[in-house]
Amino acid sequence: MNILVVKANNRPATEAISSKMYETFMAELEGKDVNVTTYDVFEEDTPYFGQELFNAFGKVQNSEELTDVESRLLAAKQKAMDAVSAADVVVFAFPLWNLTIPAKLQTFIDYVYAAGFAFKYDAEGNLISLMTDKKAIFLNARGGIYSSPQTAPLEMSVTYMRNVFGGVFGMEIIDEVVIEGHNAMPDKAKEIVADGMEEVKASAKRLVDMAIHA
Repeated sequence: MNILVVKANNRPATEAISSKMYETFMAELEGKDVNVTTYDVFEEDTPYFGQELFNAFGKVQNSEELTDVESRLLAAKQKAMDAVSAADVVVFAFPLWNLTIPAKLQTFIDYVYAAGFAFKYDAEGNLISLMTDKKAIFLNARGGIYSSPQTAPLEMSVTYMRNVFGGVFGMEIIDEVVIEGHNAMPDKAKEIVADGMEEVKASAKRLVDMAIHA
């Protein structure tokens, strides 16, 4: 089984819960019979998605010379697509920042959110998912509480990831671990985080068991 782990927080694990979730998950996979690749969205060269990319597409078609940014964009997009293509399971470790996902994770998604790669349209204009053979796991941390009926509509990180990878791309979401409320309830923070890390370990163990019995 090929596992791609997308790390989307560059803050240290001593300060950022989603970074600690990533480290905890990876530690459980160490030494196991799985092929694990990490894609760190903050370490990769990922120029933001914009007109330069479309300029690059046109230049490639016309065999024109690319600028440095255009070359970097094409290389980054291809690397992200290749990483997802090679994976049987994609694991995302990411925080809720300002109600949504980090911009660098959004850029990664922009690279792979492509017609003909992640989805297509049929003759009637219906969307057809092209990644139904892949699975996804979400590891998310948010300091506030966004699981109540009053606050759930504000949450646009896990919700967005579900819509993209589970909805448009068609991946089977096999696990979600969300740690929340550790900033809102500082007196319970240690317990909340400790319980959440046990869930992260359990998620990793389930993935290893799945790989063994695949």
